[in-house]
Amino acid sequence: MNSLIDIFDLTPQEIMELINTACDIIDRPAAYAHKCDGKILATLFFEPSTRTRLSFESAMLSLGGQVLGFSEAKSSSAAKGESVADTIRTVSCYSDIIAMRHPKEGAPLVASMHSPVPIINAGDGGHNHPTQTLTDLLTIHREKGHFDGLTVGLCGDLKFGRTVHSLVAAMSRYPDVRFVLISPEELKLPRYVKEQYIKNPGIPYIQSASLEEVMPQLDILYMTRVQRERFFNEEDYLRLKDSYILTPEKLRGAKEDLRILHPLPRVNEISVAVDNDPRACYFKQVQYGKYIRMALILKMLGIE
Repeated sequence: MNSLIDIFDLTPQEIMELINTACDIIDRPAAYAHKCDGKILATLFFEPSTRTRLSFESAMLSLGGQVLGFSEAKSSSAAKGESVADTIRTVSCYSDIIAMRHPKEGAPLVASMHSPVPIINAGDGGHNHPTQTLTDLLTIHREKGHFDGLTVGLCGDLKFGRTVHSLVAAMSRYPDVRFVLISPEELKLPRYVKEQYIKNPGIPYIQSASLEEVMPQLDILYMTRVQRERFFNEEDYLRLKDSYILTPEKLRGAKEDLRILHPLPRVNEISVAVDNDPRACYFKQVQYGKYIRMALILKMLGIE
């Protein structure tokens, strides 16, 4: 496998192999502690990130490898106007594998065309975030034991949320899945995402403006924040940012085995009062993110 730009670069079988490896890492961490001895991961983050960058770094260090990189564009030669292609050609001289986040859609794809080492897309604008999707899939599989037959509710910013688009795409490949799309009118799932991954394959779905109304149907509730940086004006952001806040009251009608996911960072869309609910999985999800990235690094470096 050369690079991972989009979740569709992986077949469902390859995703299952990664999940199985991640589960084995969880069970037998010591067996993996030196798998990447002598290997170097470069983290090129042209856009700020806490979880994703540290998760990649922790993953590589836990495999015995080393890490180098930068955490914002202004601390790199991009600030001097260097092209992505040139940055990648340079950094690949120092590393065995590169994880890259960029504010421009398609930048990691361009990078992969110029890189002699594997590129992992760690998020490009509002476009793709495949390792977050792998994290979500591992979380769902660990918590539910399967993907088929689940009713998946996605709540909040469905328009700009790249994690939502990727998860819809990934889950659309499993049998008997149903989607419940919960958002204000202004932040509905884009038509192209709905057509391609829900309507074309004929997957049943409903759209709702009310979280409480659909809560009893859900097996998975995927919460997202309304992202200030994706809005063109502050008024719209302020008007919509508190539309969907998950509280213990709103969970009253929910199933006992509901699982609540969130790609984080959380602002205020999940009340801290929900954190101790056994159905809340978002901090476990962070932990799973490290394990799935460990599995991915091993796969991309061709290490058994």
